[in-house]
Amino acid sequence: MKNPLIGVLIGDPAGIGPEIAVKLLKNDEIYRSARPVLIGNKTVVRQAIEFCKLKSALIEVSSPSEGVYKKENINLINLDNISDYKMGEVQASCGRAAYEYIALGTKLALKGELDAIATAPINKESLKAAGIPYIGHTEILAGLTKTENPLMMFEVKGMRVFFMTRHVSLAEAIASVTEELVLHYIRLCSRALDQLGVGDGVLAVAGLNPHCGENGLFGDEEINQIIPAVNKAKEMGFSVEGPFPADSVFHRALKGHYIGVLSLYHDQGHIATKTVDFERTVAVTLGLPFLRVSVDHGTAFDIAGTGAASETSLFEAVKAASVYAPVYSRSTNG
Repeated sequence: MKNPLIGVLIGDPAGIGPEIAVKLLKNDEIYRSARPVLIGNKTVVRQAIEFCKLKSALIEVSSPSEGVYKKENINLINLDNISDYKMGEVQASCGRAAYEYIALGTKLALKGELDAIATAPINKESLKAAGIPYIGHTEILAGLTKTENPLMMFEVKGMRVFFMTRHVSLAEAIASVTEELVLHYIRLCSRALDQLGVGDGVLAVAGLNPHCGENGLFGDEEINQIIPAVNKAKEMGFSVEGPFPADSVFHRALKGHYIGVLSLYHDQGHIATKTVDFERTVAVTLGLPFLRVSVDHGTAFDIAGTGAASETSLFEAVKAASVYAPVYSRSTNG
């Protein structure tokens, strides 16, 4: 069988996305597992090639299936949607262009012309300046596919971490820890692991308070909300354990004791994964009609245009997409 077709979206033109994308396509190793095609702007991509001092044949294709996939080529689905912009700055034109790359990638994936998409970083301020009514990739993809509450998973070195809450204040995240929501996310995470073909094992739930509250000495969310949710999930047949103190559960997951960890708030899981290996942490969006995998870093405006940015995270994202996409596609469409 042919390797999966992965649409690589270049992200904000003024950031490092275009540079890491062209570097990725010059890495011979990526073609062993994937057929990556860029979705972006020809002018932007050519400039990125110059920044990185690369020699590549830039080939425009109208469909991913037309590409000739080898490191000598950069296959590009071109959108002539931007020409005048400045590197490293927030600009409405760049926010609009980045949104249009996502929209096209979504369209192609929904049509089955792409097996998955891998996204380079976008800038929230540029999106806002362009009047895009979404805060980031996940929200855009949810809107374009009419998906309610997509599930976010981080993966690094085999450790998978899910997030019950993401971009809300810490106070709001704590208030969200209810038996109903914890149970709902246990079910979502378990289904997602099955969809990825890695559901044979135990899902761990992280505690909220230090030492899981020490039986109510400093916090009772574990007693009143989390433990009842875990027990109810077990009664329903889910393979889940916890809550476990957050200062140890991620280490045990990294050692292979759990197939995944449900993190209860944004920084709890972000710190755990990024400390293990910042560059190799990738974000996987689940619950969509297709698989989306992303780098887990920003646009890095401070070094954009220098050619210094590392493509490691994007490389890991495309590798993860190539592994998971065939299984995920069968589970969601079959």
